[in-house]
Amino acid sequence: MKRFWMYLILCVTGITFIYPFLWMLSASLKPEMEIGNLALWSNHFNLHSYQAVVQKIPIGRALLNSLFVSACVTASVLFFGSIVGYALSRLQFWGRNLIFGVILFTMVIPFQITLIPMYILMVKFGWVDTYLSLIVPGMVSAFAILLFRQFFLDIPQDLIDAARIDGCNDFTILFKIIWPISRPVVITVGIITFMTSWNDVLWPLIVIRNEYLMTMPQLVTIFAVGGQAESQLGATLAAATLLAVPIVLVYSFFQRYFIESMATSGLKG
Repeated sequence: MKRFWMYLILCVTGITFIYPFLWMLSASLKPEMEIGNLALWSNHFNLHSYQAVVQKIPIGRALLNSLFVSACVTASVLFFGSIVGYALSRLQFWGRNLIFGVILFTMVIPFQITLIPMYILMVKFGWVDTYLSLIVPGMVSAFAILLFRQFFLDIPQDLIDAARIDGCNDFTILFKIIWPISRPVVITVGIITFMTSWNDVLWPLIVIRNEYLMTMPQLVTIFAVGGQAESQLGATLAAATLLAVPIVLVYSFFQRYFIESMATSGLKG
């Protein structure tokens, strides 16, 4: 009976959380007159809302832009985050704890505080309306460094010492020995970074004005609030569905590793 009630509560909670997304998906396929109905099924499903989105905005180009920017940011965060995390966890040098403290301090600084100075830098460098303005500011993540450091602290020192005896340098140890056994934290950092970069709207709205370079969240936001949707709720929901589906697919595929990392990489001092 305990298991029954536990699974019943989990099922009800799961349905509660997933229902809004299912309704959004269903409403994007319904005629405009039926969207107000909370039921998920309709006898008049069609793709008119998605056709309107494709015709009014370059959603395909925006999808490619978001994939390119998010992939570049994720790859650089994994590369630099793992290097810094390895240095802070395994290398002995003066000021290591101070550097780690400064990195932790940057995590409590709101992005809005650095927004204007960052934009001024983009203007000075001539990076406005370029991919560089979207990629470079997100290439290093303090949160990724923290996760990598805490996970690397759990790796036995004997493994690293054995690699040094065999003549491996630090880069070889990190990328050929530590990375293969750190798959959970690598995937976790990758998912979080990809989702954060994909969903970013404020920064692209500031530095990108060329529609050809706009990311998908930016373009969908302009489509929804800028008047291009022409008050058609179905088209707005269709654009939001296209924006959410890639993230849902990525997380669904890697969720096992994500949960494993959250369970094994405890934050110890």
